[in-house]
Amino acid sequence: MTKKVKNSASKLLITLAFSCMSVILNTGIAHQIGLAKSTNPQKCNIFAYVIDTDQQGLNVRSGASTNNIILGQIPINETVQVISAIGNWVQITNASDGFQGTGWVFVPKLGLTTRGYGTNGVNFYASTSQQRQKVGRIPANRAIKLLGCQGDWAQVEYQGVKGWLAKEDQCGAALTSCS
Repeated sequence: MTKKVKNSASKLLITLAFSCMSVILNTGIAHQIGLAKSTNPQKCNIFAYVIDTDQQGLNVRSGASTNNIILGQIPINETVQVISAIGNWVQITNASDGFQGTGWVFVPKLGLTTRGYGTNGVNFYASTSQQRQKVGRIPANRAIKLLGCQGDWAQVEYQGVKGWLAKEDQCGAALTSCS
């Protein structure tokens, strides 16, 4: 009888352990735990605009993963404030239309344009300092690929070259010149 009780208790413990693991994996908790341990959010303060052409709009999620729930959507060309970044995800707030609140979006779905109107363009740098090496020049009023951010610097890619764009050279509005 004692042996039967021990076997039943062991089976119950194993079933409970597998059930807990299934809940953790299927709800995305494991991804969030791994994400929290592996990286810290990088604080940012830049503006960008939605370039996602999905008619439903850009999905805003509760966390930095497609495993997180969708909180709402933001239409194409709307401006958002980016307040932090983790990998290919950025936390946004203050959308000009659509979703109101704070959430996470996939950074390749956001765009940026250069300023430098009336000039031959703007410089971008190897790091977040204008005292650092220039890696190139981007023509004025040019749409560029946003990769991430740090403080008020935007990490961008232009013609295959990656670098950092100073705040005064960024335009986070799609339908205006930011002049």
